[in-house]
Amino acid sequence: MLNRILTRIRRLVLERRYVVTLHADDELDADDFTVYDLEHIVFTGEVVETQKDRMTGERKYSIRGQTIGGVGAETVVKIAMTGKVVFLTAYTL
Repeated sequence: MLNRILTRIRRLVLERRYVVTLHADDELDADDFTVYDLEHIVFTGEVVETQKDRMTGERKYSIRGQTIGGVGAETVVKIAMTGKVVFLTAYTL
């Protein structure tokens, strides 16, 4: 199942069907990353954890991969009701 989810997330990112939250944008700035680093983490990474929000029931996925510069990093995403990937946060490992 995680392979299907990751494939779906990658397809949506490839189609540029994603949004970056303000929190994720702040984290990108703090680590000197760009949105292209987020994309690269998704394309080089694997889902390492899933979480379910107790209030909304939404699933979140932690994807561990590498930035364009080869830095180990992780991003947390969800697939919104709109069908877009939502980047919730990102950080170096």
